[in-house]
Amino acid sequence: MQMLIGRSEEQARLKRLLASRKSEFVVLYGRRRVGKTFLVKTTFQNSFAFYATGSQGGDSREQLRIFNEEIVNHGGASLEKATSWHEAFENLNKLIAAKPQGAKKVVFLDEISWMGSSDTHFLSALDHFWNRWASSRDDVILIVCGSATSWIINNIVNDTGGLHNRLTDQIRLEPFTLGECEEYFKVAGTPLPRYQTLEFYMIFGGIPYYMDFYQGDRSPAQNIDRLYFAPGAPLANEYANLYQALFKNPERYLSVVEALGSKKKGLTREELSDASKIKGGGTLTQILIDLINCGFVREYLAFGKKHRDKIYQLIDPFTLFHLTFAEKQKRHVENFWQQYSATPAHSTWSGYAFELVCLLHVREIKRALGISGVLTEISSWRSKTSVPGAQIDLVLDRSDGIINLCEMKYSMDEYYIDKEYSKRLREKTAAFLTETRTRKAAHTTLVTTYGLARNEHSARILFQLTMEDLFSRT
Repeated sequence: MQMLIGRSEEQARLKRLLASRKSEFVVLYGRRRVGKTFLVKTTFQNSFAFYATGSQGGDSREQLRIFNEEIVNHGGASLEKATSWHEAFENLNKLIAAKPQGAKKVVFLDEISWMGSSDTHFLSALDHFWNRWASSRDDVILIVCGSATSWIINNIVNDTGGLHNRLTDQIRLEPFTLGECEEYFKVAGTPLPRYQTLEFYMIFGGIPYYMDFYQGDRSPAQNIDRLYFAPGAPLANEYANLYQALFKNPERYLSVVEALGSKKKGLTREELSDASKIKGGGTLTQILIDLINCGFVREYLAFGKKHRDKIYQLIDPFTLFHLTFAEKQKRHVENFWQQYSATPAHSTWSGYAFELVCLLHVREIKRALGISGVLTEISSWRSKTSVPGAQIDLVLDRSDGIINLCEMKYSMDEYYIDKEYSKRLREKTAAFLTETRTRKAAHTTLVTTYGLARNEHSARILFQLTMEDLFSRT
């Protein structure tokens, strides 16, 4: 079986269930392709008392057919075929009751949202199964899993009915970090230099499914062409498929995502409503909640602003890559990425993509600064008066009296600070101190790929981080 990379904390939480003296009900969720099913299968070594997975797009009859087949496959051939979800879970009761006593019975319901969204009776049947039967035993481990994070949170985690407060644990599985991607490529037999791992992450993020396609006998640029730009590329339709699989009405979600993609620094709620043509009521609120829960969007505050001034920003690397290059993809330009990589336009795209990677690795940045244990508020800042247009995308406001004003700069070599840029940095810091009236010390912090070229200007930067710090796993 393929080796499990990372996920040590999540796997430990799942393994602890085997030693529990009571039945356990766990929900595992995370965006599509992030490796949820692989984690569960690997942890329990495919040893399930019952395992069934929902069918995308299948109606209630199709979902029940699959469930009935799995009842048979797991030893319930003598049971009468269920014609409703209540009958299906009653058969599951009987199946588990017939298993040998003593050992834990792991029940794994994968892509549960596809089962539950097809029939309103599904949740009440699941409720009855857990509350009236499984929870009264001491040997059942019920794990429900799905990519449609919003459905799981709304219908199970935040359920106000029979499943309210019934979960014994919930695990959100995040994409890999850069360090985990590096290990993944090594184990797969295609080790990459960190610079190339970074570029792959800037496009596809830390999604194991995408990394599985990488071919070690081709260059990174050749792989990107093959995966996305070439005719019949395996990820050519991934953007549409991704949102179609997660949301019942994907068009509205895509409107919000594409509006955010046009303004990479983010939009306020009012700006987003105007750009997406979705009124700023409950519908927009739910869409934003769903996108945040699925890991596509983050919400943050500008420095010193209040809750109502939240900014929403698209942070999924693949979605942003697609929105930037979709037109190029449609044209099927031969070897497009290999040619594009040598143009100035690539440097412009890389600059923002690198900023996004840094935003996804704030924990690693804090670790490199030696402030992992320091309470820190994360925000951004834009000058309103002193230096119009000046912006700091990552502000780390620390409880120890220091503020790190982080500048992220992508370069294929050491980054050179010239006289003009040094002046802008000083003006930006001065404007920040003046406009925010903070009493804390504010220090410019540069995060670059290969560090700073040493000169009279680089010496003034007290905090310097590199790509290597983003790969840290300790």
